[in-house]
Amino acid sequence: MNSQNLESLADQVADLIVNAKRIIVFTGAGISTESGIPDFRSPGGLWDRFDPDDFTYQKFISDASSRRKQWQLLWKERLTGEVKPNPAHYAIAELDRLGKLDCVITQNVDNLHQEAGVPDDKVFELHGNMQWVVCLHCGRRYSLEQIRTRLEAGEEVPDCETCHGILKPDIVLFGEALPEEVFSEATTHASNCDLFIVIGSTLIVYPAALMPGYAVDAGAKLVIINLSATPVDDQATVLIRAKAGEAMSEIVRKVARKTAG
Repeated sequence: MNSQNLESLADQVADLIVNAKRIIVFTGAGISTESGIPDFRSPGGLWDRFDPDDFTYQKFISDASSRRKQWQLLWKERLTGEVKPNPAHYAIAELDRLGKLDCVITQNVDNLHQEAGVPDDKVFELHGNMQWVVCLHCGRRYSLEQIRTRLEAGEEVPDCETCHGILKPDIVLFGEALPEEVFSEATTHASNCDLFIVIGSTLIVYPAALMPGYAVDAGAKLVIINLSATPVDDQATVLIRAKAGEAMSEIVRKVARKTAG
């Protein structure tokens, strides 16, 4: 997308934001790839290297060898390395500081919206948060750092220090239900907004991908910022094919100018 076209589209989105009362931002893996986090489905992504059938919830809880494989081949990789919010995350946080953000609904588990400055109670994490590990028996929660230290010390399959129960990253695995309360609250927000902005999601993972439909059915305008097509592009008031950081930075600059004074 050329810069002139992006500027024009960003100006349209900025006008929508200025005039909206309840704005929801919905984010997928495409926003966090710009922070260096590989997504699951693109070439070189996790499912290009691993078979997702080996990483189901059912296998995790029923098979010790599967837990070992998941911890060593998948979660250990996700637990290592420091990632930071990128300009798109900071732009969304700036929308909140400008008083224009109702909430963020995210498919991501990386905690980057909170690190960028969006209040925790405004972030609805449909697939959980990788910053935490939970015991499936007693419910004790461990921080990312605690488990990382144990893995780096040589533990292959960390268990609960209290009851020796199974520890699982506090995220939704294949075959596992979404957290019911979070999904219900997110649905309520989506059904009561007047502007719904999708950033970095192909909208093919359900039930999370239902959220834009709830908003549109309730009369909200839809903005989609994504490099590839989505199933609901034809419902978008504005469609931007650009990187999340580039597009959102330009949009928020225009919002700030339009609301100044």
